[in-house]
Order: sequence, then C-alpha cells, then structure tokens
Amino acid sequence: MREYLLTIAFAATLCYLITPYVKNLAMNAGAFIHVRSRDTHSVITPRWGGIGMWISMSITFLVVSHLPLVAKSFGREATGIFLAGTFIMILGALDDLYDLDSITKFAGQAVAGGILLLHGVQILWLPINGIYILPPSIGQLLTIFFVMVVINAVNFVDGLDGLATGIVAICAMAFFGFSYLLAVVNGLSRAGAPSLITAVIIGICIGFLPHNYHPARIFMGDSGAMFLGLLLSAAAITLTGQIDLNAITNQSSNTVLLPLLLPFSVLAIPLIDLGMAIVRRLSAGRSPFTADKEHLHHKLLSMGNSHRRTTAILYCWTAMFAFPTVVAAFAPLWLALVVGLAIFLFSLALIRKSLVSTYVTAK
Repeated sequence: MREYLLTIAFAATLCYLITPYVKNLAMNAGAFIHVRSRDTHSVITPRWGGIGMWISMSITFLVVSHLPLVAKSFGREATGIFLAGTFIMILGALDDLYDLDSITKFAGQAVAGGILLLHGVQILWLPINGIYILPPSIGQLLTIFFVMVVINAVNFVDGLDGLATGIVAICAMAFFGFSYLLAVVNGLSRAGAPSLITAVIIGICIGFLPHNYHPARIFMGDSGAMFLGLLLSAAAITLTGQIDLNAITNQSSNTVLLPLLLPFSVLAIPLIDLGMAIVRRLSAGRSPFTADKEHLHHKLLSMGNSHRRTTAILYCWTAMFAFPTVVAAFAPLWLALVVGLAIFLFSLALIRKSLVSTYVTAK
C-alpha cells in the first residue's frame, strides 16, 4: 500500500506544480473558452488541463516503475493504456483548440479503443450462467463500445468547476479499493495493473482540483475529460481481462459480477446524466450532441444551490453508488447499505440547507 500511496502523492504533486505552466501555454496558444450562454463561468478560461495530467502521468510512470511492487504492474497492457491515453489526449487537445466535429471525435475514440485491443486490453468474458467466454470479435466490439461510453459520460458531466475532476477521483478511489482488496484479500496478483492506473488517476485529479475548483482558473477540456475517461475504462477492462478464471470461480458470485458491474455503479451519475441528455434531446427533435442547460447540475443550481454546494451534492451521489458496491464485495450487504444510506442522508442535508437558505432570502 505504501508504494501506491507514494504513487498517488507523486502524481498529485506533479500535476499541481505543472498545471500553472500549462495554463499559460493554453492562453498563449488560444486554447480557451469564451463565455457562452450555457456556461457558469464569467471570464475567459484556458483549457488543456489534460496536457498537464498526461505529463504528470508520464513522469509518474517513469519514476514508480523502479519501485519493487508497483514495477510488477508494468507490461503489455500498461504500454497500451499509455499509448491510447497519449492518442486520446492529443485528440482532445486539438478539439480544445479547433472544436472538432462529433464524427471526428468518435472515430478517434474508436481508434484509442483499437490501440487498447492491440495490447491485450479487452473484455474477455461475461458472467452469464457462470463464466461465458466471449468470441473475440464480440469482445473487441464490446470493448470499444465500453471505452467510448465511459469517455463520453465523463465528458458530458464536465459542466461545473471541479465537478468532473472530483467525480472521476471518487470513481477511481472506489475502483482502486476494489482492485487492491481483490489482489490482497483474494490473492489475485494480476489486479495490480488497474490498481496502478487508478492510483495515478486519483493523484492527477487531486493535483488538478485546486486549480479547477470554483472559481476555476483552468478547465480540463476534452483533452482531460477524454483522457480520464479512457484511463478509467481501461482500468476496468484490464481487471476483467486479466483475472484468472479458475480463481474467479472460487470466489463468491458477488465478486465475480463486480468487475463488470463496478464501472457502471461508480459512473452512475455521469451515465445517468448522459442517458437523460440523449433522451431529452432526441425527444425534442434535436441532435443528442446539442448543448443545453438541463443537466443534473443545472437542475440543482436552479433549486437555489450554490456552485460549490451543487458540486458537493453530486460528489455525494457518486460516492453513494460507488463505495457501497466495493464494500459489498468484501463485507456483509447490510454494511454496504448503511454506508450508502449515510452518504445519501448527508446529501439530503446539503440540499435541505440550501432550500432553507433560499426560502429565508426570499422572505
């Protein structure tokens, strides 16, 4: 655990120190957002936060590859994740600068998924009547689809200062806890690679958040949102694809299901927001990629919540889905329910406090 904590701390420190330089680079290059009607910020703000995240990840990989335990996590899959992450970050940086069309971005996301496939990062099985080994072609298509869904879910939720950064950090914490405990408690040493990837995600998000929290001095942009989405999806797929099937069959049914269910539970809020946006826009006869001000965070803001309180509420809702799922894998179900209920009640307290404040102000 100490080596992973060192990895998190090193990545966080690097990202915190590098981001101001990336901010200046983005402003000089013209990679910034003018204030639009749907935006919550009021000043021109640079993007390209993903470049700082990528640099931090790259240096972190170089340094921690010399640590005895973490070094075992490096291999073909880690190389593929690094290359795919580099490709998607460059694509996102170009989009931040030139506003690429949706088809180009989708094609690039599919290429990034293909890079993962070439390096063995692939969904190999599904828990259908036990363990169902997928035909290679089906597994490849499912892998690319999953990667694209997660990338766009993270991208869609990136609508408030610090929102996507914090949500991804919470998701990574949950997945890191699951993969680490799976390796330690159940002896599945191959769970080390996703532990490394999620540890790096936690670190770069923690380091970036002080610059990105309201009022944000820099946005992660598509370079950051797509980059983090790819890393998160790749960590989930790597865990699923690397576990020894013989070891899985000796575990409880809950543990067998969780490698596939956990990504959807930890990403519940981004996925719900993505699904609602697509249905809402299609029902109105608009393109699903047409921007609007009807996301979950917009609705919470309209209820009278402040920017920071809205972000905190959505952090709580993300944790409410993510952490109980991990707890359920290694502890009694009642304990997982207690954890989820406690987080939910805390989020209700935040909402109630904002409603009371709004009512008092109105009177």
